[in-house]
Amino acid sequence: MRWLDALPSNRRRGSFPRCLSFMSGDRSTVANRLTKLVGLPDVLIGPEHFWMPQGLPLLKSNGEWDKHPIAEAKLGEAAGFLCDEHREILTSWWLAARERANTPNWDIASTCKIGGRKGFLLVEAKAHLAELKKDGKPRANRPSGGSVDNHKQIGVAIASASAALGETMGGWNLSLDSHYQLANRFAWAWKIASLGFPVVLVYLGFVKATEMKTLGEPFLDYARWSQVVIDHCRGIIPEGAWGQEIKVGSVSVRPLIRVWEQEILA
Repeated sequence: MRWLDALPSNRRRGSFPRCLSFMSGDRSTVANRLTKLVGLPDVLIGPEHFWMPQGLPLLKSNGEWDKHPIAEAKLGEAAGFLCDEHREILTSWWLAARERANTPNWDIASTCKIGGRKGFLLVEAKAHLAELKKDGKPRANRPSGGSVDNHKQIGVAIASASAALGETMGGWNLSLDSHYQLANRFAWAWKIASLGFPVVLVYLGFVKATEMKTLGEPFLDYARWSQVVIDHCRGIIPEGAWGQEIKVGSVSVRPLIRVWEQEILA
Protein backbone atom coordinates (compact mmCIF):
# COMPACT_ATOMS: atom_id res chain seq x y z
CA MET A 1 0.00 0.00 0.00
CA ARG A 2 1.16 3.53 -0.76
CA TRP A 3 1.22 6.11 2.04
CA LEU A 4 -0.81 8.42 -0.19
CA ASP A 5 -3.70 5.98 0.20
CA ALA A 6 -3.91 7.06 3.85
CA LEU A 7 -4.76 10.63 2.84
CA PRO A 8 -8.20 11.94 1.88
CA SER A 9 -8.64 11.60 -1.87
CA ASN A 10 -8.61 15.38 -2.37
CA ARG A 11 -5.27 15.80 -0.54
CA ARG A 12 -3.12 13.31 -2.47
CA ARG A 13 -1.54 15.93 -4.73
CA GLY A 14 -0.54 19.57 -4.46
CA SER A 15 0.92 21.21 -1.38
CA PHE A 16 -0.22 18.81 1.36
CA PRO A 17 1.68 15.66 0.29
CA ARG A 18 4.65 17.85 -0.60
CA CYS A 19 4.70 19.23 2.93
CA LEU A 20 4.65 15.69 4.30
CA SER A 21 7.44 14.65 1.92
CA PHE A 22 9.45 17.76 2.84
CA MET A 23 9.11 16.90 6.56
CA SER A 24 10.08 13.23 6.17
CA GLY A 25 13.48 11.82 7.10
CA ASP A 26 15.66 11.65 10.18
CA ARG A 27 15.55 14.63 12.52
CA SER A 28 18.89 16.09 11.45
CA THR A 29 17.89 15.93 7.78
CA VAL A 30 14.56 17.66 8.39
CA ALA A 31 16.15 20.29 10.63
CA ASN A 32 18.76 21.11 8.00
CA ARG A 33 16.07 21.27 5.33
CA LEU A 34 14.01 23.74 7.37
CA THR A 35 17.06 25.87 8.09
CA LYS A 36 17.97 25.92 4.40
CA LEU A 37 14.40 26.88 3.49
CA VAL A 38 14.56 29.98 5.67
CA GLY A 39 18.05 30.82 4.46
CA LEU A 40 18.90 33.41 7.12
CA PRO A 41 22.11 33.18 9.18
CA ASP A 42 20.40 34.01 12.48
CA VAL A 43 17.61 31.41 12.10
CA LEU A 44 18.55 27.86 13.06
CA ILE A 45 16.47 24.71 13.39
CA GLY A 46 18.09 21.72 15.07
CA PRO A 47 17.05 18.10 15.72
CA GLU A 48 16.03 19.09 19.25
CA HIS A 49 13.30 21.41 18.01
CA PHE A 50 9.63 20.49 17.78
CA TRP A 51 7.75 20.58 14.50
CA MET A 52 4.55 19.47 12.83
CA PRO A 53 3.76 17.66 10.64
CA GLN A 54 6.34 15.04 11.52
CA GLY A 55 6.47 13.16 8.23
CA LEU A 56 4.62 10.50 6.32
CA PRO A 57 1.87 8.26 7.71
CA LEU A 58 3.19 4.94 8.99
CA LEU A 59 1.82 1.54 8.11
CA LYS A 60 1.29 -0.43 11.32
CA SER A 61 1.69 -4.18 11.70
CA ASN A 62 -2.10 -4.63 11.66
CA GLY A 63 -2.30 -3.05 8.21
CA GLU A 64 -3.79 0.23 9.43
CA TRP A 65 -2.20 3.64 8.94
CA ASP A 66 -0.84 5.64 11.83
CA LYS A 67 -1.81 9.20 10.83
CA HIS A 68 -0.28 10.92 13.85
CA PRO A 69 2.81 12.09 11.92
CA ILE A 70 0.72 13.95 9.32
CA ALA A 71 -1.19 16.13 11.80
CA GLU A 72 -0.87 19.85 11.13
CA ALA A 73 -0.09 22.27 13.96
CA LYS A 74 -2.73 24.15 15.90
CA LEU A 75 -0.58 26.40 18.04
CA GLY A 76 -3.20 26.87 20.74
CA GLU A 77 -3.49 23.10 21.20
CA ALA A 78 -0.27 21.23 20.38
CA ALA A 79 1.74 20.94 23.59
CA GLY A 80 5.16 20.88 21.93
CA PHE A 81 5.18 24.52 20.86
CA LEU A 82 4.08 26.66 23.80
CA CYS A 83 3.45 26.33 27.52
CA ASP A 84 -0.08 25.90 28.90
CA GLU A 85 -0.36 29.58 29.77
CA HIS A 86 0.57 30.80 26.31
CA ARG A 87 -1.67 28.27 24.58
CA GLU A 88 -4.56 29.50 26.72
CA ILE A 89 -3.77 33.13 25.85
CA LEU A 90 -3.81 32.32 22.14
CA THR A 91 -7.05 30.34 22.25
CA SER A 92 -8.88 32.91 24.40
CA TRP A 93 -7.72 35.70 22.10
CA TRP A 94 -9.16 33.92 19.05
CA LEU A 95 -12.27 32.13 20.33
CA ALA A 96 -15.20 33.22 22.47
CA ALA A 97 -16.80 29.75 22.43
CA ARG A 98 -14.62 26.66 21.97
CA GLU A 99 -17.14 23.86 21.42
CA ARG A 100 -16.93 22.67 17.79
CA ALA A 101 -14.74 25.69 17.00
CA ASN A 102 -11.44 25.66 15.19
CA THR A 103 -8.20 27.62 15.08
CA PRO A 104 -5.86 27.90 12.08
CA ASN A 105 -3.92 24.81 10.99
CA TRP A 106 -0.37 25.51 9.87
CA ASP A 107 1.05 23.65 6.87
CA ILE A 108 4.41 23.52 8.66
CA ALA A 109 5.34 24.92 12.06
CA SER A 110 8.54 24.54 14.04
CA THR A 111 10.23 25.96 17.08
CA CYS A 112 13.64 27.37 16.26
CA LYS A 113 16.39 29.73 17.35
CA ILE A 114 16.17 33.28 16.00
CA GLY A 115 19.04 35.48 17.02
CA GLY A 116 19.85 33.03 19.79
CA ARG A 117 16.42 33.04 21.42
CA LYS A 118 13.43 30.73 21.12
CA GLY A 119 11.29 31.58 18.14
CA PHE A 120 8.88 30.11 15.65
CA LEU A 121 8.99 29.24 11.98
CA LEU A 122 5.48 29.27 10.50
CA VAL A 123 4.92 28.16 6.90
CA GLU A 124 1.98 28.66 4.58
CA ALA A 125 2.53 26.46 1.52
CA LYS A 126 0.93 26.50 -1.94
CA ALA A 127 1.49 24.46 -5.08
CA HIS A 128 -0.82 26.18 -7.58
CA LEU A 129 -2.69 29.42 -8.07
CA ALA A 130 -6.11 28.16 -6.99
CA GLU A 131 -4.81 27.42 -3.49
CA LEU A 132 -4.61 31.16 -2.79
CA LYS A 133 -8.00 32.26 -1.46
CA LYS A 134 -9.44 35.76 -1.49
CA ASP A 135 -12.60 34.83 0.40
CA GLY A 136 -13.59 36.27 3.73
CA LYS A 137 -14.28 34.06 6.73
CA PRO A 138 -17.22 31.81 5.86
CA ARG A 139 -20.47 32.06 7.82
CA ALA A 140 -22.80 29.17 8.54
CA ASN A 141 -26.33 29.36 7.09
CA ARG A 142 -27.78 28.93 10.56
CA PRO A 143 -24.97 29.90 12.91
CA SER A 144 -25.14 29.01 16.58
CA GLY A 145 -24.69 31.65 19.22
CA GLY A 146 -21.14 30.44 19.76
CA SER A 147 -20.38 30.70 16.05
CA VAL A 148 -21.66 34.29 15.95
CA ASP A 149 -19.58 35.18 19.02
CA ASN A 150 -16.48 33.59 17.50
CA HIS A 151 -16.95 35.46 14.25
CA LYS A 152 -17.04 38.75 16.13
CA GLN A 153 -14.07 37.90 18.32
CA ILE A 154 -11.93 36.74 15.41
CA GLY A 155 -12.74 39.99 13.64
CA VAL A 156 -11.57 41.95 16.68
CA ALA A 157 -8.41 39.81 16.96
CA ILE A 158 -7.49 40.37 13.31
CA ALA A 159 -8.24 44.09 13.53
CA SER A 160 -6.05 44.43 16.61
CA ALA A 161 -3.18 42.68 14.84
CA SER A 162 -3.59 44.90 11.78
CA ALA A 163 -3.59 48.06 13.89
CA ALA A 164 -0.51 46.97 15.85
CA LEU A 165 1.42 46.04 12.71
CA GLY A 166 0.40 49.36 11.19
CA GLU A 167 2.14 51.24 13.98
CA THR A 168 5.46 50.01 12.59
CA MET A 169 4.70 50.17 8.87
CA GLY A 170 1.75 51.66 7.03
CA GLY A 171 -0.44 49.75 4.58
CA TRP A 172 -1.83 46.91 6.72
CA ASN A 173 -5.49 46.08 6.07
CA LEU A 174 -6.07 42.67 7.65
CA SER A 175 -9.74 41.74 7.88
CA LEU A 176 -11.89 38.67 8.28
CA ASP A 177 -14.08 39.90 5.39
CA SER A 178 -11.45 39.46 2.65
CA HIS A 179 -8.35 37.29 2.21
CA TYR A 180 -9.19 35.61 5.49
CA GLN A 181 -6.50 32.94 5.25
CA LEU A 182 -3.84 35.59 4.64
CA ALA A 183 -5.20 37.73 7.47
CA ASN A 184 -5.25 34.96 10.05
CA ARG A 185 -1.68 33.92 9.19
CA PHE A 186 -0.30 37.39 9.86
CA ALA A 187 -2.56 37.91 12.87
CA TRP A 188 -1.29 34.73 14.54
CA ALA A 189 2.31 35.56 13.71
CA TRP A 190 1.84 38.97 15.35
CA LYS A 191 0.12 37.51 18.43
CA ILE A 192 2.88 34.95 19.02
CA ALA A 193 5.47 37.71 18.68
CA SER A 194 3.50 39.77 21.22
CA LEU A 195 4.18 36.94 23.71
CA GLY A 196 7.90 37.60 23.29
CA PHE A 197 8.81 35.05 20.61
CA PRO A 198 10.35 36.18 17.32
CA VAL A 199 8.58 34.74 14.29
CA VAL A 200 9.60 33.95 10.74
CA LEU A 201 6.53 33.60 8.52
CA VAL A 202 7.29 31.90 5.22
CA TYR A 203 4.99 31.92 2.21
CA LEU A 204 6.28 28.84 0.42
CA GLY A 205 5.63 28.05 -3.20
CA PHE A 206 6.24 24.45 -4.22
CA VAL A 207 7.39 24.83 -7.82
CA LYS A 208 6.73 22.55 -10.79
CA ALA A 209 3.70 20.77 -9.30
CA THR A 210 2.65 19.85 -12.82
CA GLU A 211 -0.03 17.38 -11.69
CA MET A 212 -2.10 20.40 -10.56
CA LYS A 213 -2.57 21.91 -14.04
CA THR A 214 -6.22 20.87 -14.14
CA LEU A 215 -6.97 22.82 -10.93
CA GLY A 216 -4.74 25.87 -11.17
CA GLU A 217 -1.55 27.26 -12.62
CA PRO A 218 1.56 25.68 -11.04
CA PHE A 219 4.45 27.95 -10.08
CA LEU A 220 7.53 27.57 -12.25
CA ASP A 221 10.14 29.57 -10.33
CA TYR A 222 10.77 32.15 -7.62
CA ALA A 223 10.05 35.11 -9.89
CA ARG A 224 6.59 33.82 -10.73
CA TRP A 225 5.73 32.78 -7.16
CA SER A 226 6.92 36.03 -5.58
CA GLN A 227 4.88 38.07 -8.03
CA VAL A 228 1.82 35.92 -7.33
CA VAL A 229 2.23 36.51 -3.59
CA ILE A 230 2.71 40.26 -3.95
CA ASP A 231 -0.31 40.52 -6.26
CA HIS A 232 -2.41 38.41 -3.89
CA CYS A 233 -1.47 40.59 -0.91
CA ARG A 234 -1.88 43.93 -2.65
CA GLY A 235 -3.86 46.32 -0.48
CA ILE A 236 -3.74 43.89 2.45
CA ILE A 237 -0.03 43.54 3.25
CA PRO A 238 2.41 46.36 2.44
CA GLU A 239 4.76 45.17 -0.30
CA GLY A 240 7.70 46.53 1.66
CA ALA A 241 7.01 44.14 4.55
CA TRP A 242 8.47 41.12 2.77
CA GLY A 243 11.96 40.32 3.98
CA GLN A 244 11.83 42.97 6.70
CA GLU A 245 11.90 42.65 10.49
CA ILE A 246 8.60 44.11 11.67
CA LYS A 247 9.02 45.06 15.31
CA VAL A 248 6.56 43.68 17.84
CA GLY A 249 7.75 44.84 21.24
CA SER A 250 11.27 43.51 21.79
CA VAL A 251 11.07 40.94 18.97
CA SER A 252 9.93 40.87 15.34
CA VAL A 253 7.85 39.15 12.70
CA ARG A 254 9.81 38.55 9.50
CA PRO A 255 7.69 37.61 6.45
CA LEU A 256 9.57 35.77 3.71
CA ILE A 257 8.73 34.47 0.24
CA ARG A 258 10.45 31.19 -0.58
CA VAL A 259 10.25 28.40 -3.17
CA TRP A 260 11.16 24.72 -3.03
CA GLU A 261 11.04 21.96 -5.61
CA GLN A 262 9.72 18.91 -3.79
CA GLU A 263 8.71 15.63 -5.34
CA ILE A 264 5.93 13.64 -3.68
CA LEU A 265 7.80 10.68 -2.27
CA ALA A 266 6.86 7.21 -3.49
